[in-house]
Amino acid sequence: MTERYGNGVTTDLVELPNRRVSQEKNGSASEEHPLSQQADGDEGGDKIVLKRKLTLMNGVAIIVGTIIGSGIFIAPTGVFKYTESVGSSLLIWSACGILSTIGALCYAELGTSITRSGGDYAYLLVAFGPLVGFLRLWIALLIIRPTTQTIVALTFAQYAAKPFFEDCEPPDNAVKLLGAVCLCLLTAINCLSVKWAMKVQDIFTAGKLLALALIILAGVYQMATGQMENFENMWEGNYGIENIGFAFYSGLFAFGGWNYLNFVTEELQDPYKNLPRAIWIAMPLVTGIYVLVNLAYFAVVSKTEMLSSLAVAVTFGNRMFGSLAFMVPIFVALSTFGGVNGVLFTSARLFATGAQEGHLPKFFQLFHIKQQTPIPSLIFSCLMSLLMLLTADVYALINYFSSVLWLSVVASIAGMLWLRKTRPDIPRPIRVHTALPIIFIICCIVLVLMPSFTQPMNLLVGLAITLAGVPFYYVCIAWKDKPKCYGRFSHGIVRLCRAIFNTTIIEGSDSVTK
Repeated sequence: MTERYGNGVTTDLVELPNRRVSQEKNGSASEEHPLSQQADGDEGGDKIVLKRKLTLMNGVAIIVGTIIGSGIFIAPTGVFKYTESVGSSLLIWSACGILSTIGALCYAELGTSITRSGGDYAYLLVAFGPLVGFLRLWIALLIIRPTTQTIVALTFAQYAAKPFFEDCEPPDNAVKLLGAVCLCLLTAINCLSVKWAMKVQDIFTAGKLLALALIILAGVYQMATGQMENFENMWEGNYGIENIGFAFYSGLFAFGGWNYLNFVTEELQDPYKNLPRAIWIAMPLVTGIYVLVNLAYFAVVSKTEMLSSLAVAVTFGNRMFGSLAFMVPIFVALSTFGGVNGVLFTSARLFATGAQEGHLPKFFQLFHIKQQTPIPSLIFSCLMSLLMLLTADVYALINYFSSVLWLSVVASIAGMLWLRKTRPDIPRPIRVHTALPIIFIICCIVLVLMPSFTQPMNLLVGLAITLAGVPFYYVCIAWKDKPKCYGRFSHGIVRLCRAIFNTTIIEGSDSVTK
């Protein structure tokens, strides 16, 4: 099960059985990875070992399908909005691909040395302890997850509403309302059935691939016929430090999902060779697709039109496909609808994992008895996203959550270096050259600081919300001798959710993923 972030189906949680060496026939104890998670009730029982069915090309397909999502339909305008330069926009897209590749290789080492579920949350929990792990979960709960869901929902709403407002941009209230309907409908589907949620995911994923193929082919045709006037003076633009930083935020948003590539390890044949190979194949492929799509946009859509249209693919379709132009917003809307579904699906399960670790209230751990869907967690996730809909400015939301997101990624990579020093004995089947994480950390810190010199509020608000989690941790998590009224209130909430939603607490995550 793969989780996506930001642009499509992107994941902070992929639940994988623990990697163990099979028990010998003489009954000797099995050997476990030092940093793997002991499943409840495992002692003395049979060990479950995943069959490795995924080939190298399956791994490449998973990586490509995870990354490519709604971001490529909305981020091109964001990158060009801040640079106002065709040439620098294309360079930024290429640089985003290179940075994402370096990050993916670093996370491959993290994922094969720390085999616990939970993504960044698990890595920080192991490397720096429960407080830092809780703070990562805290910002995922309050900033990263709801903001990501809202961005993708607003992208869906923009493209779905655009055919009804051909001569102008859709009104903000209409976009917000449609985004809210999207979030509520998909939350209901996810509450009712895991199977329905996955069918939505499978069906709507095909839309983005077809839309991208149509855009690239049409752009190639446009350039082949010699219509290159939009590339004149391609290096004129805005090169302010903060503008370059915000442009990177939009570009990297479209690459969201690279930091979960290591989750294919448990099912990949010969993973310690095929995982880095899959990364080296898939990341240049995704980068090439993104650059080609942007070339197609610039070949057809003028600079003025690019700046004035959030739904740039619709403008592109109107120019190139004539009476069939209606197909483009439909395909993009299908893609982004599936993207919202994927983020909702996996966000709820991330919060369930946090509750299982004791870092979130117990009601996040409640699953429907029959359907095994985390209904209270899904509803909470939806409500937080609806709060974010108070603004319809997609790029403001991207800038708001990006600084905190990239600081958390820096912390995870720093945790990898810290574990190399403090736990040199743990198995590291994949070990990247030390220069790569150092380069990545420096680039991310620069990326966070560049916009903050002139517009520091996004970073300051994000840090304030993050640090606000410290007293919550000590009061709600670390404080063991709480008053009895606290326990009664917590148990009362759990009983209420159980009665309303017909749910029960599932202690282990494996039963949810089956």
